Amino acid sequence: MENKSELVITDLVVGDGIAADKGALITYNYTGTLEDGSKFDSSYDHGRPLEIVLSSKKLIQGFYLGMLGMKVGGKRRLFVPAALGYGEQVKPRIPANSNLIFEIELLEVRLRE
Repeated sequence: MENKSELVITDLVVGDGIAADKGALITYNYTGTLEDGSKFDSSYDHGRPLEIVLSSKKLIQGFYLGMLGMKVGGKRRLFVPAALGYGEQVKPRIPANSNLIFEIELLEVRLRE
């Protein structure tokens, strides 16, 4: 059983492409669920992958740390404890102090020159 206060990274498929690094522009699909299995968000529901600069200022800490080093073509599951997620903040479909689980598929990494 995982420690409920630590980030847990599980590679489901190890990619063989470029590794995600701080400041890279990444494109990925994801599904986010609570521990009870209820989905709070998914790029699949929006019909397109998400594109964002990999930065600790743009993402919750657990997601940012969990993406570092992931390679294109990979699939990864992240268990993000509340302290590395939204903590005491309440978000749509996410109660305060919720541990979060993300399933991520990394589609593209564009590194800064």
